[in-house]
Amino acid sequence: MTKITDNMRKFSSQVVDGVEAAPGRAMLRAVGFTDEDFKKPQIGIASTWANVTPCNMHINKLAEEAEKGANDAGGKGVIFNTITVSDGIANGTEGMKYSLVSREVIADSIETVAGCEGFDGIVAVGGCDKNMPGCIIGMARLNRPSIFVYGGTIKPGAGHTDIISVFEAVGQHAKGDIDLIQVKQIEDTAIPGPGSCGGMYTANTMASAIEALGMSLPGSSAQNAISSDKASDCFRAGQQVVELLARDIKPRDIMTRKAFENSIRVIIALAGSTNGVLHLLAMAHAVDVQLTLDDFIEIGKTTPVLADLRPSGQYMMSELVAIGGIQPLMKRMLDAGLLHGDVMTVTGKTLAENLANVADYPAGQDIIRPFDNPIKKDSHLVILSGNLAPTGSVAKITGKEGLRFEGSARVYHGEEAALAGILNGEVVAGDVIVIRYEGPKGGPGMREMLSPTSAVMGKGLGKEVALITDGRFSGGSHGFVVGHITPEAFDGGPIALLENGDKITIDAETREISVAVSEADMAKRRAKWVQPKPNYTRGVLAKYAKLVSSASEGAVTDK
Repeated sequence: MTKITDNMRKFSSQVVDGVEAAPGRAMLRAVGFTDEDFKKPQIGIASTWANVTPCNMHINKLAEEAEKGANDAGGKGVIFNTITVSDGIANGTEGMKYSLVSREVIADSIETVAGCEGFDGIVAVGGCDKNMPGCIIGMARLNRPSIFVYGGTIKPGAGHTDIISVFEAVGQHAKGDIDLIQVKQIEDTAIPGPGSCGGMYTANTMASAIEALGMSLPGSSAQNAISSDKASDCFRAGQQVVELLARDIKPRDIMTRKAFENSIRVIIALAGSTNGVLHLLAMAHAVDVQLTLDDFIEIGKTTPVLADLRPSGQYMMSELVAIGGIQPLMKRMLDAGLLHGDVMTVTGKTLAENLANVADYPAGQDIIRPFDNPIKKDSHLVILSGNLAPTGSVAKITGKEGLRFEGSARVYHGEEAALAGILNGEVVAGDVIVIRYEGPKGGPGMREMLSPTSAVMGKGLGKEVALITDGRFSGGSHGFVVGHITPEAFDGGPIALLENGDKITIDAETREISVAVSEADMAKRRAKWVQPKPNYTRGVLAKYAKLVSSASEGAVTDK
């Protein structure tokens, strides 16, 4: 057990020490505190448990394991809740506008509860796209000893299916390839129980990014949700945060510039989600680390894609778990000089020390490619700019879609109109689908275009059309897609001025996205453009739209 000292009670002592704190102690006695507990550092256990999604339905038990670990190490664990929402359920609906907003609500709530209650350290347990970066941002703002625990991945559904299989079944049905009975069979069996979506979608991308950042214990990102390994991970996190308190190791000691470079390289090697760009920019902002889209370009030039994982590949996260997770990959990358080994992690050791005795993957596996046979020699996260995206955009291009696309704009105001156009046959080969007014301000909330991209794939148009938007994409989206186009349409960016038939070129090799319309003609269009009225004037979406920064800056609300 870690030796407990008064220095480890910097914040809780302000709440429970002295005669003037008697009223507070009386309240805490009612929730189970004893005289001895008031002498211990308090560890806030932020649980994202909710029955609104399979990603988080099991996290209450994991939070209890973290509490036990904190208590075992001499601290006093206190569980509290924050929210979560489900992208998989909300995608394609108005409700999806709350998804990215929830990242800020989660960060705010963790900061609020821990700041108010005087927790000395934090363990956060998250299991869905936005609550993971939300947890990190909240802990980073507080800058108290903290550890993030991933809730774990789901197991595959029948026939190697997952949530993306269901989305794409909708498009397959629209094309006439499968009937309603087959859609129902996929729907009934694709999600077998607890855990986050099973490919290298945003949840597994962010879990891997956070482990590479040093803010999770080694192995945390690659464990099945229902497993003894995951329960042990939570218990050890509760113990270890008390050790971090004793050594005064805080998020800003771990979340350094070098650590973010490591994180970027790992999500590239894993063929991770474009949302990783958005969230890493926001997480870096929370600790005042300067990180820009240009950094993703430079790091991407020398980082290969090595993982054959869904959505662009064939394997699921549970299959990567079975061969050792991301630790052997990181060891390979460290040995190749692609990672900084001298950065501090939540183990209290450097990354190099953590990886020193990690064994390589078993012979014969083909989930993680060797460096001399990569899936792509450089990053699949391609930052594009040009006269259509002057301040940048983000594409996920593995090369399987091709590296260049030229086509005619087919313009839609919002996701619903675009989805209808795809399903009813309005969209045809050679089109560049343009979905605008879905940015952080314009939506508001920057919805994911998973329903349209899945419909495109299901209709068999994956190699025949491209899709661009000032919104964003699910980690499950694949195909020739470009999101995060900035400035967004609501701010009068060039995407707001596009017309049907405009010739658009997307070039992943030159990193350019452009429209063949002269500056003079664009100026004429701009003179006629009128900014639309906000979609929301009250509540959290209205507040978000007023505060949020550009997607190129991470879509943060405290800039």
